[in-house]
Amino acid sequence: MKDFSAPDASILLLDSESVMRAGLCDALESAGYLVVTARDLGEAVDRLTEMRPDLLITRPFINSMPGWTAANYLRTKRHGLPVLIVAGFMDDDRVKVRDAVGEFHTFPQPFTRDELVAKVKEVLSVVRKKA
Repeated sequence: MKDFSAPDASILLLDSESVMRAGLCDALESAGYLVVTARDLGEAVDRLTEMRPDLLITRPFINSMPGWTAANYLRTKRHGLPVLIVAGFMDDDRVKVRDAVGEFHTFPQPFTRDELVAKVKEVLSVVRKKA
């Protein structure tokens, strides 16, 4: 992980797939974000004891757990944690869950690095306006 003296924001990246985690981390760090990664829920909980992220980015499934379930659990550790789920698709059930969770943003795949960075900036802008 790169060392940033004044990152724009800190991001907790929860992804069980190492290739995807590395690619997302690289894109976000290159854009100036401080990114801390976790490959499972237990690691993510540990990270929350070390940091107060501005955003959680996760996937629809972490190992065999739905990403929104992991996100809701992490919110019990850090109330109001904004969430961005990077998903290949969003079916009706997931849209209903997203609407019920609040501060739960989605971003469909495939995407470019620039599109990812733009979406993260957009989500953080929305979150900051509400604060």
